[in-house]
Amino acid sequence: MEYLDFKQAKCKDCFKCLRECPVKAIKYENHQAKIIESKCILCGRCTIVCPQNAKSVHSEKENVKTLLNGNKMVIASVAPSFVGSFDVSDFSSMSRALQELGFTFAEETAVGASAVTEEYAKLLEKKEYKNLITSACPAINRMIQLYYPNALKYLAPVASPMVAHARMLKERYPEARVVFLGPCIAKKREGAESGVIDGVLTFEELDEIFKEKNITFKEGECCETGDSNFNRAKFYPISNGIIKSFKSLSSDYEYVAIDGVKRSFEVLDDIDFYSDLFIEVNCCEYACVNGPCVVKREGGAIKSNEIVRKYVGRDTGKNTVGRSDNSKVDISERHPYIGLSSSIPRERDIKAVLAKTGKIKPEDELNCGACGYSTCREKAMAVINGYADIEMCLPYMRTRAESMSYEIIQNSPYGIIVLDNDLKITEYNKSAREILGMNDFDAKGRYAYDCFDASDFVLAQCSNKNLIKKKIHFQKSGKYADTTIAIIPGHKVIFAIMKDVTDEVEYDRKLHNVKRETLETTDEVIKKQMRVAQEIASLLGETTAETKVALLKLKKTLIESEKETEN
Repeated sequence: MEYLDFKQAKCKDCFKCLRECPVKAIKYENHQAKIIESKCILCGRCTIVCPQNAKSVHSEKENVKTLLNGNKMVIASVAPSFVGSFDVSDFSSMSRALQELGFTFAEETAVGASAVTEEYAKLLEKKEYKNLITSACPAINRMIQLYYPNALKYLAPVASPMVAHARMLKERYPEARVVFLGPCIAKKREGAESGVIDGVLTFEELDEIFKEKNITFKEGECCETGDSNFNRAKFYPISNGIIKSFKSLSSDYEYVAIDGVKRSFEVLDDIDFYSDLFIEVNCCEYACVNGPCVVKREGGAIKSNEIVRKYVGRDTGKNTVGRSDNSKVDISERHPYIGLSSSIPRERDIKAVLAKTGKIKPEDELNCGACGYSTCREKAMAVINGYADIEMCLPYMRTRAESMSYEIIQNSPYGIIVLDNDLKITEYNKSAREILGMNDFDAKGRYAYDCFDASDFVLAQCSNKNLIKKKIHFQKSGKYADTTIAIIPGHKVIFAIMKDVTDEVEYDRKLHNVKRETLETTDEVIKKQMRVAQEIASLLGETTAETKVALLKLKKTLIESEKETEN
């Protein structure tokens, strides 16, 4: 069963969830974060830190609503941290609201917690444990079962307060359904595996249901709660709360409270070096009042801590709750080693993966943690196990991108130059240097107008408009270039791409000259032809006239000759 849901479209490859995940139970496939169920301890950190809200807790609201609409008795086991999430000052108000919601009645999980504390006290009295680690936090229990097999011998073989309380309720009401209400995601898996919990609602889910049903809290109304006595176990949801729940502390042990996964790592890493320690361990910093699914209120965990202490303090003087009719309920719990399915990669395979990201020597391993893993080797091992991609290495990708960008810019046939907002040159390539005529010096860091005619750049900056494909003549080099000047406001950068069209301009100029010379020659030829034509016409005119005269004379002579013959 999946206890965390993902909204795939919202994942942005920021790796924040992986950086925050204490056991690296997140993998990336096709740029999408996914929970590795076999490694996850359900601490809920990923749901809190995700800036895109891409991760959410799997809801059991519909399942619980179905239970409430059924014919069976449904009992609510309420974690004592409820006073930090809801605007109530006593349990009777919460119980009344839950009964209005459809629960038969409600009881604080602290009843089970009290029995758990008694079991811890018995174990300490036996002095059989070199160190004793509390078993109240299911996320910590899972972490030890997965990652710290050497600490299992110190983990108390006692059920959590939720499971202990559910067993007690089932003993009293065998046919009843038990729903746990609390601030923890890990309780969902523990409840599903317990065999006695029929549903788990987080306080966030409960708050949603209250709002859907328009149920509000009313102070001063008493109803059946199942626990009207003073119970020191109501301290459980705050740091040092389990220790506070003891009636007296054995002098044979020192008592230490640890909250937060990172601090837990420190203790568990060195657990064999300690002696005679009772170690209260909570996965969440500030303990359960700061669980991943608390209802956020002003003042945060510190205020909730204060509220819980005052809430317990108001019960002082009442009769102390005991196990009495629940003494026959077995609340022992085994915590077997689970282990991981991941393989331990060979050294040569790790080195091969490191080499692919340019990490040949130990000093190449930056261990920057940008990918989410603590070290480059840890990330390489994740790659081998299929949990990570090579491209998740930010320095490697940046170096590759910069190298590729640099090579593209430097080898581009077009001139490329980049100026900052002060018109200082920050980057340019060889083609730009030749087009602009900056061959004799290094122009980086210098003002553009000290190196070439930058009037078009100034005009583009002042007008805040791009200049598109303008043919510019650069006098220093004598070259012509089709130039596009673009402004990138967000980066305060002006850049230009220049296509050298000098040869085209020269060709056009030569072609123009040829055309002009051809036109001039053609005009001269035409003029000559006209003169020749005129001269020919003139000559033809004279010859024609003379011929006409001669022919007329010949005609006249012939006519006269014929007349004489006739006579």
